[in-house]
Amino acid sequence: MPDTPPALPDFTQWPSFPFEGDLRIKPLDDPVPVEPPRKGEGYRECTACNAPDETYIWVGERWRVRAMDRPTGLPMVLILESRSHLDLGDLPNLLAAELGVMTVRLERAIRSLDGVARVHVNRWGDGSAHLHMWFLARPYGRLQLRGTFLSLWDSILPPISESQWRENLAMVAAWLAEFGGRPLAEPPRIQWQAPSSLAESVGREVVDVDVEEAVSVIESEQETPVAEDEVAADESTEPSGSADEPRVTTTTDESAPTGDTTTSNEPGAPGDAQNGDEPAQPHVRDGDDQPQPAVPDDDNDPATAAAGKPDERRSRAG
Repeated sequence: MPDTPPALPDFTQWPSFPFEGDLRIKPLDDPVPVEPPRKGEGYRECTACNAPDETYIWVGERWRVRAMDRPTGLPMVLILESRSHLDLGDLPNLLAAELGVMTVRLERAIRSLDGVARVHVNRWGDGSAHLHMWFLARPYGRLQLRGTFLSLWDSILPPISESQWRENLAMVAAWLAEFGGRPLAEPPRIQWQAPSSLAESVGREVVDVDVEEAVSVIESEQETPVAEDEVAADESTEPSGSADEPRVTTTTDESAPTGDTTTSNEPGAPGDAQNGDEPAQPHVRDGDDQPQPAVPDDDNDPATAAAGKPDERRSRAG
């Protein structure tokens, strides 16, 4: 007659049970005559006694608190250990009394974190002979995580961010340090580097600003003093009469018999007489009611006088 599989217990139908679907119960192993030693028993070394203080988030004279080596699914999972290699039933009265005080302090510290509704306190003791109490924080609003299976959900849920995890550790350590001891957990370092998308947009803005500033400098170059070496380089490379040629002040030596002049090529300035350029004349409207602009007198204009016709110069000389 085939064995009838045992019926599943009722807790498999609880909302907090983390599994669903077709389930079956494992067969129960036969009991062993002698249980293997735990860590810290017999020939096995105690990992808690060999661990330095730097591996804990808070240390005191008789107690230490450590965390997991990486973030897990719950907001916080901590372990309270005694410095002395003692199990729960081996504690003297002083340490037993302090265990109650430390349990309350640590529970309050964890419950003070944002998003924590309850703190589950557990002691199993099957893996190590050194006393260690587990403190598991249940996230607020996660009713499905209530009850017995919170430790299972810790391995199922995606881990929280490392920055949030380190911040929580630092806050709990600081809370405990208010009553004594030394906090060792440090808050996460601030990441000053901007996200890549923001950095790219800032880079584009910087480039645009540089381009605008460069254009503005080019447009205002005529009002900016230019170094002598730059002027010499421009004169040696640019052709004469070019629009970009530096501005030259008109100078005339009236006593010079040759009548050579240096003129400016700006709009409205007198041109070179040898090339037949005429001064720009302003537009005059018809009508007597409009004021007539003054017309420069050729006799009083040094440039025109110096560039005049040879016959006029001879007559004046005579």
